[in-house]
Amino acid sequence: MSRYPVLTLDTAPESSRPALTQLQQAFGRIPDIAATMAASPVLINAFIGLFQRVHASSLSELQIQTLLLTNAVTNACEWAVAFHSALALEAGVTRADVDAMRDGALPADHNLAALSQLARTLIERRGRIDDADQQRFFDAGFRAEQVLEVIAVVAASTITNYTGSVTQPPLEAPFEAFIWRTNTR
Repeated sequence: MSRYPVLTLDTAPESSRPALTQLQQAFGRIPDIAATMAASPVLINAFIGLFQRVHASSLSELQIQTLLLTNAVTNACEWAVAFHSALALEAGVTRADVDAMRDGALPADHNLAALSQLARTLIERRGRIDDADQQRFFDAGFRAEQVLEVIAVVAASTITNYTGSVTQPPLEAPFEAFIWRTNTR
């Protein structure tokens, strides 16, 4: 048995169940990565709270998925890359831009490239971005408060990425077409 089992509404701790119910309502199922997080009510509830705020930000779903896919690749989380590849396409990111991000490149779309570059820089430099990094983001039409929203997305996806890398949940069938392997193993 795995050290990190995929829990269900019946097997998860009582205080994790409301978060799992929210995910089931949002996705029509409980993603396996969240089902492993549910072993820790602290983690799953922090994750759900932050993701709710992220999805209520000024960023569009297409922009959020661009950030989440960039973050998954940058953090080398195989589960999250597959999951967010599918969700990015569903949100309207082009296949070419999804493929570029999966390859560690920037999307061709100028706006999405600015988001992707900022997120990658935040992760790689552990939050230490400079004025030039921010100016490129502003030149793409973004505002200062959106830098802070990108930080929230990076924080939320770090929870998913680290959990996926530690627990290695199984990849659900709908995302198998988007399997991605890291070079860091």
